[in-house]
Amino acid sequence: MNDRTALTPLTIVIAPDSFKGSLTAAEAAAAMAHGVQDVLGAAARVVLCPMADGGEGTLETIAAAWGVEPRSLRTVDALGRVRTARYGVSADARMGLIEAAESNGLPLVTDVLLQPQRADTFGVGLLARELLEQNVEEILLCVGGSASTDGGTGLLSALGVRFCDATGEPVPPGGGGLAAIVSIDVSELHPRARAVRWRVAVDVNNPPCGPRGAAAVFGPQKGADPHDIEALDAGLANLAAVVRSATGEDMRDRAGAGAAGGMPVTLVPLLGAEMVPGSTLVADAVGLDALLATADLVLTGEGSFDSQSLGGKVAVAVAHRAPEGCPVVVIAGRVALSAAETRAAGITAALSIAGGPATLAELQRHASERVRDTTAHAVALICPQH
Repeated sequence: MNDRTALTPLTIVIAPDSFKGSLTAAEAAAAMAHGVQDVLGAAARVVLCPMADGGEGTLETIAAAWGVEPRSLRTVDALGRVRTARYGVSADARMGLIEAAESNGLPLVTDVLLQPQRADTFGVGLLARELLEQNVEEILLCVGGSASTDGGTGLLSALGVRFCDATGEPVPPGGGGLAAIVSIDVSELHPRARAVRWRVAVDVNNPPCGPRGAAAVFGPQKGADPHDIEALDAGLANLAAVVRSATGEDMRDRAGAGAAGGMPVTLVPLLGAEMVPGSTLVADAVGLDALLATADLVLTGEGSFDSQSLGGKVAVAVAHRAPEGCPVVVIAGRVALSAAETRAAGITAALSIAGGPATLAELQRHASERVRDTTAHAVALICPQH
């Protein structure tokens, strides 16, 4: 703790992710704030900064930080069916934000038989095209929750790129057509597509192909059977080879390029997109560093604090940005890391909201109250002089 008198309010920054299935990030932050006030009252200055990792909820989190309301556009889902999707534009109109799952998210196509070789990212491309038409200077693309494994070809097709077979004709949409691609025609690419900065939020380090690739690891949850996985993996390998021939950039084994069905395979070489951890992209967009600069205590949290948290999820990303010597406490539905692992990640302590034996349904039903109470326990321990 920084040196303070008992009369000087402590600055406590609250920056949690959502507790999936229970609380949004904003709801979790509010519950934590109540816990702080229960203990410190006026002796605390609470700064709320709900976070996200580039997946579900990122659009709302960043839009709220920007002080804007999401906009809507008529687009299509992963199977080409018309739907309305939301996107964001910063208050100064310089930055655009796409949460890809708004148009090609897996939940949007579960009302029919999943079609893993047909699903594509064309609808995401329509959102990107709209932002280019609005003259943004940068596009933040958050790709979590995708229903497709098309290597980003659908998105680029919406921007004017043609992925052609041996006859010079465009291949069918979706991952099933990737194996037939022999050339890429960018002559009709949107004129602003390479003029803007693209940052693609990824939350996995998988390569596009092979046993840890997009098809093998994530294909089954998108409805892919062994035959589909083999076809999709071969298609991504072929796409990567064609991209390498066209651009000189080899994405086949690039860590993180397997995110969202391999979208970075084309976006990085053809548009100059940067891959960044989702939590990093969100932290930059909401100005987290400035908020943390004067913090005396940082509270963060997520549904499950486990080994995946160490790979760039919100809690660890927040801890890495906290001022040196500032305590960081994680409040989580489940804590699966040891005290030593927690400290090694730069976190002072991690506390579970499960005060005793409880089912997941019980924890979800009473999540807000449990987050509030657990936060109060943490604050009372760390700030006893107040």
